[in-house]
Amino acid sequence: MTPDHGILPVEHVPPALRGLMAEIAAASVALAARIARNGLDEALGAAAGTNSDGDAQKALDVIADELFLQAARRGGVRHYASEEQEEVVVLREEAPFALAIDPLDGSSNIDTNVAIGTIFSVYPAADTPEASFLRPVREQIGAGYVIYGPQTALICSFGDGVQRYVLDGVAGRFVLTEAQVQVPTESSEFAVNASNYRHWQAPVRAYVDDCVAGVEGPRAKNFNMRWIASLVAEVHRILSRGGVFLYPADSRKGYENGRLRLVYECAPIAFLMVQAGGGATDGTDPILRARAGTLHQRTPFIFGSLSKVARVAAYHDIPAGETAALFGKRGLFRS
Repeated sequence: MTPDHGILPVEHVPPALRGLMAEIAAASVALAARIARNGLDEALGAAAGTNSDGDAQKALDVIADELFLQAARRGGVRHYASEEQEEVVVLREEAPFALAIDPLDGSSNIDTNVAIGTIFSVYPAADTPEASFLRPVREQIGAGYVIYGPQTALICSFGDGVQRYVLDGVAGRFVLTEAQVQVPTESSEFAVNASNYRHWQAPVRAYVDDCVAGVEGPRAKNFNMRWIASLVAEVHRILSRGGVFLYPADSRKGYENGRLRLVYECAPIAFLMVQAGGGATDGTDPILRARAGTLHQRTPFIFGSLSKVARVAAYHDIPAGETAALFGKRGLFRS
């Protein structure tokens, strides 16, 4: 039975998508309740094998995938593509939508009580499962994420700005708290895993070096570095406080094309960022110009305040020879 649309205010949701969004919201409420009881009823952070891409799965990954698969079935989804599934699952041949989802992002943080989440995007269903997702990512008709933290919040967009909803745990429904979320244009924060510094390409090292140099460096201001290792938490902070997130390609095997997945993670986050007045690129080119070639394709990913994303791209635009000359004397840990 489809849940009452009252679980989610529908003013900003296109009529055709209201049933699906009600199902996603209901599944999120159920998942939030289960996360809150981790360690009491079950060990949600316990190992549960590996997913189709070889990443370690936790018990909660499997639980979340099943919850959202059933929500998609009830919500009018024909093709369901999950980070936890090797292939697209065909649910209802006559249904109008295709749903790409990372059911549980940041599962390595389950037992540390750090915010985790669900990321999703919606497309019109195509004739074949592959065609529903191996297409220009700008063809998304909706995208969003749910963050399970001190508050459970749903952030989504359907192409007319970004809305923020917060779960009222007593009433068991989401409440609209912001109708037009905007990424702050100014911030002194950047997010990157600095332990990978030695593997980065020169433009990324140079950008981080200039931030770390602070008031004595070319940026002439001090910056703070953040790294939560939970994509939804990073996105949520940047939507609230601005700044930039970097997960670049690097020289390690398996990281040559970045690590985050275009279909399940980068495409929906890019959609949200652009709708909120921010930017999202692979370092040089906008993510919304990309087209997925494979279901689990990875990509470098930089997103955040528009000017910050553009500055990172500018570092990549410098020719290789000039980059070496310009950045050769810089180093993140030089005294």
